Amino acid sequence: MSTRLVLAIVAATLMAACGTSASDRERDPASVIAGRAGTAGRDITILSGTILQLTLSTAVASDTSEVEDVIAAELTNAVVVGGWTALPSGALVAGVIRGVDPGGRAKGRARLALDFTSVTSGGRRYAISAERFSRQASAPGGEEVRVPSGTQVSIPLAAPLTVRVSN
Repeated sequence: MSTRLVLAIVAATLMAACGTSASDRERDPASVIAGRAGTAGRDITILSGTILQLTLSTAVASDTSEVEDVIAAELTNAVVVGGWTALPSGALVAGVIRGVDPGGRAKGRARLALDFTSVTSGGRRYAISAERFSRQASAPGGEEVRVPSGTQVSIPLAAPLTVRVSN
């Protein structure tokens, strides 16, 4: 057999295994690429203002936490968009402490401010822009803010979030 014939047979076998033919690629090369992307998943956009219901995995307190400490939470309820589960319940959410003021007689009321910055779902990590979660002591003079692990937190998305989901 000639080299050319062997190469043609190998190419035809590979194309048959992939489910495409040379004529398919010549007609519409983009459709072959789009078809492959379609089997890998689809992009779903979660709108700005969507409320993420979280359960804190990290305990934080105004007298023990520090700015830039890492915090973790889990998504309590799945986020569903157009019948598709964009983010499943249990998706991991990460963030950082952005503000800490311990209570004190001269300083006023204690406060904590948390920023949630990413969510991990389907093996992918997505940066999120969400409104800051904050708590302030109800009275000045020594009362600290404590937010224990297991606390339910609701945060609205400040910007749309596009995630890839499996078909």
